[in-house]
Amino acid sequence: MEKPIIKDEAFLAQKSQPATFMDIAVAQDLLDTLAAHADRCVGLAANMIGVQKCVIAVNIGPTNIAMLNPEIIKRSGKYMTEEGCLSLEGERAAVRYEKITVAYQDMQFKKCKQSFSGFTAQIIQHEIDHCHGIII
Repeated sequence: MEKPIIKDEAFLAQKSQPATFMDIAVAQDLLDTLAAHADRCVGLAANMIGVQKCVIAVNIGPTNIAMLNPEIIKRSGKYMTEEGCLSLEGERAAVRYEKITVAYQDMQFKKCKQSFSGFTAQIIQHEIDHCHGIII
């Protein structure tokens, strides 16, 4: 179900709690909300829809995927960029990495590990920062 986007920076700055199997519905809500904002959004974190859980949804090419409890376990190629966010006005500076490897659980709560690069890696890093209460 599509959810409203939270813009309260004090709420967004709070660290999220680990997701459990009971949070699969949150992941689906994120995917639905991301699809509804596809014209201007490529990623969302659960706190952006008012849920303090470590769940993100990201656009990966032709599809969107949800990641529960994502953790960057490897990174390389540090660079500076500017990013926007559906919850915030304007663009802000951010430090990112060109290549990352992420460990996470999928929608069936199966453990996964996948490597990403370029813009997809940047999106994932932005959303994982949301899980840690880091606002660009």
